[in-house]
Amino acid sequence: MSSGPGVPSGAEGRLGAWIATQLPDADEVTVEDLDRASLGHSAETLLFTVVVRRGETIEREAVVARLCPPDPGLLPPYDLGRQFRILRALEGTPVRAPRALWYEPTATVLGRELYVMERIDGKVYEQGIPRELRAEPPRVRRICEGFIDQLAAIHAVDLSATGLGALGDGRDYLDRELVHWHGEVERVRRAPLPAFDRLHEALRASQPETTVATLVHGDAKPGNYAFVDDEVVAVFDWEMATVGDPLADVGWAEILWNLGQSITNVPGAPTADEFVSRWQERTGLDARHRPWYRAFQSYKMCAIQLVAGRLFDDGYTDDTRFAYMTYAIEPMLTAALGDLGIDEPVETGPVIADIERLATPRPE
Repeated sequence: MSSGPGVPSGAEGRLGAWIATQLPDADEVTVEDLDRASLGHSAETLLFTVVVRRGETIEREAVVARLCPPDPGLLPPYDLGRQFRILRALEGTPVRAPRALWYEPTATVLGRELYVMERIDGKVYEQGIPRELRAEPPRVRRICEGFIDQLAAIHAVDLSATGLGALGDGRDYLDRELVHWHGEVERVRRAPLPAFDRLHEALRASQPETTVATLVHGDAKPGNYAFVDDEVVAVFDWEMATVGDPLADVGWAEILWNLGQSITNVPGAPTADEFVSRWQERTGLDARHRPWYRAFQSYKMCAIQLVAGRLFDDGYTDDTRFAYMTYAIEPMLTAALGDLGIDEPVETGPVIADIERLATPRPE
C-alpha cells in the first residue's frame, strides 16, 4: 500500500477500518493507492481503491472521498450530509450522478466530515479544449447538448418520489440566496463596495416570484460533467445543490456560456439562446426574466470571488487561482448592472487580491 503526497500518515488504515464497519459481511477491507486530487477550489477530494475480501473472492472498487474543508472555506456552510442524501436520492433517476456509498459525519476518521462515492472516469472540459475537439464542431455541439439535456433531467427529478421534497418547497430559494451571498460580502468587506451594494439593491427591487421549484444543481457548467464518447457519464460537485428555482441554474450557465475557454464558446457550440430554447423544450418550463437571473448569479459569483480574494490575502491559501478570480469581479458586476438597466458607471471599490503577497518574504 502507498499514499500520494499530501495524504495524512495512517489515513489508509483509518479509512479501511471505518469502511469495514460499513461492510459487516466482508472478511477484510483495505484501502490502496490513496492520493489527493488537485482539482477544485472548495471541498477536498481524495482518490483511492477499496479492496474487499469475502472468503476467496476479492473485489476492488475505485472511489472518491469528499472531505469538508477546514474553516474558513470558499463556499460555507458545507453540508456534506445534504450532498450525500441528494446523491443517494438520485440513484435510479435519469440524472447521471455518482453512487453515494458511505457517509461519516463524526470527523473521527480523518478529522473532518466526509462521504465516499464511486469514481467515474471521463473527460472533463473545464478549461483548455483539446485541439482535435475544436476541429470537430458536431462533437462540440453533441457535448453541449448533452450538458443541456442532463441539466433538464436534474430539473425534472420527482421530488416526492425521491424524498428530496424534504429539503423544502424551494419557493424561498431566491430570498435565501440573496441573504446568504449578501452576508458573505458583508463578512469580508473592508471598505465601501458601491457596485456590490447597487446590484444587491437592484436585485431586491426587481426580484421575480419563484413559480416552480425543482432540484437545482447550484454550479451548472460543463466543467462539472464527465463525458465518454461525447456522452455525459457523470455530474459532479453537488455542494450547492438543493430544492429551489431552476432558472437560477439557467442563469448561472448563461453567464458562463461565452466566457474564456469553455466548450460552450468554441465553434459548434449552441448559442446561449439555443441553450435556453433547448432547455425549455426538454423541461416544458419558461425561461422568463433571463436578465434578472443572469444578474442574480453574477452577484453570487462575484461574492464567491471576493471571498476567494480575502482568503488569499489573509494567507489561508497560496493558490493563485483564488487571487486571479478577483480580476473578473469588476467586469462581471458591470455586466450584471447592465442586465438590470443600470448603465451609468458605479465604482467597484477594492476587490483585487494582492498577488504580490507571494513575492514578499514572510517575517520570521
